[in-house]
Amino acid sequence: MDVTTLTELLREAEEHHGRYEPTAPPHHWSDWYAAYVVAREQGRTEDQAVADATGHTESALR
Repeated sequence: MDVTTLTELLREAEEHHGRYEPTAPPHHWSDWYAAYVVAREQGRTEDQAVADATGHTESALR
């Protein structure tokens, strides 16, 4: 992955995480971002990546 692509994905993740954050259980933002970026790199859509990141973050809290 190159810097430009990663930058774009991090900004995209930031936008989506901002919508998730107000209703989310306490968590570290990097867990959500990492899961989101990996999902997008695997070809998942933005909505699918949000679901993946949310699921990953919330399952890690259990």
